[in-house]
Amino acid sequence: MAPSIEQQQALDRAVAALLVVRCSGHPADGQRRYPRWELDNASLQRLLKRGVGGVILLGGSAAELRLRTRQLSAWASEPLLLCADVEEGVGQRFEGASWLVPPLALARIHAADPTLALDLARRYGACTGREARQLGLNWLLAPVCDVNNNPANPVINVRAWGEDPATAGALAAAFCRGAQAEGVLTCAKHFPGHGDTASDSHLELPLLPHSRARLEAVELPPFRDAIAAEVAAVMTAHLLLPALDGEHPATLSRPVLTGLLRDELGFEGLIVTDALVMEAIAGRYGASEAAVLALEAGADLVLMPGDAEGAIDAIVAAVHSGRLALERLQASLERRRLALGRCPAGDAPSASAPLGQLSNGPSPSDQALALELVQRSLEQQGQGPVRGPGVNLIRLDNSLACPFLPATAPALALPAAAGWRACLIDGQGPSPWSGDGEAPLALERLGEGPVLLQLFVRGNPFRGRADGPDPWPAVIRQLQAAGRLAGLAVYGSPYAWQALQPLLGPGIPAAWSPGQMALAQGELLGRLGLGPGAAVDADFTD
Repeated sequence: MAPSIEQQQALDRAVAALLVVRCSGHPADGQRRYPRWELDNASLQRLLKRGVGGVILLGGSAAELRLRTRQLSAWASEPLLLCADVEEGVGQRFEGASWLVPPLALARIHAADPTLALDLARRYGACTGREARQLGLNWLLAPVCDVNNNPANPVINVRAWGEDPATAGALAAAFCRGAQAEGVLTCAKHFPGHGDTASDSHLELPLLPHSRARLEAVELPPFRDAIAAEVAAVMTAHLLLPALDGEHPATLSRPVLTGLLRDELGFEGLIVTDALVMEAIAGRYGASEAAVLALEAGADLVLMPGDAEGAIDAIVAAVHSGRLALERLQASLERRRLALGRCPAGDAPSASAPLGQLSNGPSPSDQALALELVQRSLEQQGQGPVRGPGVNLIRLDNSLACPFLPATAPALALPAAAGWRACLIDGQGPSPWSGDGEAPLALERLGEGPVLLQLFVRGNPFRGRADGPDPWPAVIRQLQAAGRLAGLAVYGSPYAWQALQPLLGPGIPAAWSPGQMALAQGELLGRLGLGPGAAVDADFTD
């Protein structure tokens, strides 16, 4: 007997509820930063009316996000999962909220004072969860539970909470407890571990060739710790682990998702895929087939399929054909219902709900936390002030898409106020390179005077490398040999700092901050004598 129209519609809505689509935090279609992945408003309304159950947001201000989450909830007939990749605080993605230092900064604090680091991680989670909830989000796609034990990792890097399993697990679990106490869900990612890869799954399918024993010793412990902390969701990794499944990447692998995560580790919450538009999946499977394979493997939620309408249709067809059991989908829907039930009742953003403390920026306590994290994690060598003025040579990935370096950023403004002239190296403008491996900078193109070298270097998705191709050790030696290196500032990767610091002469003032945001820039340059930052370690009180 053929299903009735009502039964077909109910199945369609049930399937749609398991999808999470992406949109901009800006309200207008013309404001979308990444229209390739961010749906326009007409498509959003159509999909939410069809029953799509989740939205991931990126971009805009805190005030815009609050309006946007209200709008999305009004367009949907059922409660939504509203999430964002806020691994470094809500301000990392939405201007006006707290932007905190990357998690790896706390690992270095943990090495010296574990009790302090665990308290900071809990407060970090509480700050992120509280601000997210005030703005209408109910799900943090954090913490990263990968162990960054490979300095060449191009995509995890400072996003990890540690370089060893015990540190990463303890700090990630503390983050979960702090955030979920504020009434939001958290998500441990990227299962079963993306830390020891030298390639980026946004661009290709990484291979993790380790044995099961090695996975048990290194990759899995942080996820076990997060599960013990009652993390609400676990996100899959787009990587191939032959020791577990030689055919399918983890996101599409039943032995990994059902056999390992669900059955062996005993995880009872939501399993969500990483974005299916990433090349590791999109380059090998069709958008619709990938969605079906993920659910077959044991995923509950499908994040960012390349074609949401096509994915819904394909999953519905798989149920009709018997490829996917209806009971399997119902189990995922029940897990989704239970997850939403963990969020405080009545917190869905309404038109009359106030913006809260964030209407005037982060609360004083959250501002104090952000500053404390920057100051505790900052490392310094030599004493300022830097000798100048001269050339403020700044290296970054792309000055056209750089939220931490607007025209008013301290890295530009503080040296400019002292008479330094800025020169940006970003791969977009004229080359500063000479072609000489021993003296790579074409100094004649920089102009005269001392050089303040500021490097913004960290692992970032889509770059393919963790350190960039530039020969910074040779640059340091060249500038020192010419007597022109006035100072060094490194923002982001500790590995770049560790490589360059030993090359510096004792009289060269230098400092490193894991953070790249304005707060970190101001504090670091203050240590070098170019701003109001503290000259000595602060005296913190709890």
